[in-house]
Amino acid sequence: MNASASDTFNPDRLVGRMPAIVRAGLAGLILCGLILAMVAERASILRSGATVRLATVPVDPRDLFRGDYVVLSYEISAVNLTRIGVTKPVERNQTIYVGLRARPDGKAEASRLAFEGEPREPGLVWLQGKSGYAGDCAIRVDQADNCAQGDSVLRVTYGLESYFVPQGEGRRIETTQASRVEIVAAVAASGKSAIKALLIDGKPVYDEPPY
Repeated sequence: MNASASDTFNPDRLVGRMPAIVRAGLAGLILCGLILAMVAERASILRSGATVRLATVPVDPRDLFRGDYVVLSYEISAVNLTRIGVTKPVERNQTIYVGLRARPDGKAEASRLAFEGEPREPGLVWLQGKSGYAGDCAIRVDQADNCAQGDSVLRVTYGLESYFVPQGEGRRIETTQASRVEIVAAVAASGKSAIKALLIDGKPVYDEPPY
């Protein structure tokens, strides 16, 4: 016998019959669960992710320090597609993976680029990012030393572009030149990342606790 419409299980109807305080409690539990999952994932990245050193570059026209967070841009925020041999078109807002290799000075540089589903070369740290616009070298004046006329340069964001500091403690970095600032990031095998420490002149200023 076919069940009537009234006998069919309807989760919306079930939730609607719950008292408002119960619905609010369930919503709160779900939200707490999501927050705890995010915290746990971040803690896992900080504890076990591969560590990379990222050189920063000036962020114009904004100041480095804004309120209680630092606005950051990196050398690897501009990936020279020509230099690393990428000929495939890159659409905006694509999930991509940038393969990082340490330079002699220990700081990371972009060495390869892979799209979702593509194999990734072993021996590199693969950082997940989102593609922005691509253009010639002129779009990145501060990257002039890292590209030549005719090179195609891709803007990439990694979710590492802002770093919150304790309230009132940003004064010590408010006037610091971006070239003196370095970020240590932890990168999971999935490519997800988190800022582990902020350094000025090679010395730790802020360390992120692994929890």
